[in-house]
Amino acid sequence: MHFPVVCVILRKDLEQLLCTVTICIVRKENDMCKKKVTVYCGNGKGKTAAALGYAIQSAGQGRNSIIIQFMKGKKEKETEQLLSRLEPEVKFFSFARFEKDFSELSSEEQQEESMNIRNGFNFARKVLVTGECNLLILDSFLELLDNGMISAEELDNLMNASSEDTEILFTGKHMNDALRKYAEKIYEIHAD
Repeated sequence: MHFPVVCVILRKDLEQLLCTVTICIVRKENDMCKKKVTVYCGNGKGKTAAALGYAIQSAGQGRNSIIIQFMKGKKEKETEQLLSRLEPEVKFFSFARFEKDFSELSSEEQQEESMNIRNGFNFARKVLVTGECNLLILDSFLELLDNGMISAEELDNLMNASSEDTEILFTGKHMNDALRKYAEKIYEIHAD
């Protein structure tokens, strides 16, 4: 199967540092995907920011969004405070208890945080089943697949729970084959 790739290079002067970001859009040639699924992946920074921007754009079009953040801890209080002002159009949820990233936690803390992540995953399924929003953003979800915290079967169940009316946007570092079959668009973000 061949995937045509379109690359766009953006240059942004950020804090006196010129950063080149390459965004590659991969579209399926024979697109049989019924669901509206987009993935922002790659080692570059800006995946979450792009997703937030898309949520704000959607709000401007009269659509409502729910953002569920995984694996990042509770350290981004300023972002949460800003997003709370966008309610009810944009709602932000983090089920993290600890302030540190998951990878920085002790094994005991990781075990506890895994239960919190599972609660976030179950909440995402509920949102899709009830059709609570037009856009569901699952931030850093790809890391759940990478770490085996969510199985391919659980992902299939999640995707089958969604209606065709709800658009889903996933972010994370590495594209996962289990998700690829659902993706209508895949944006690979790399920073030079």
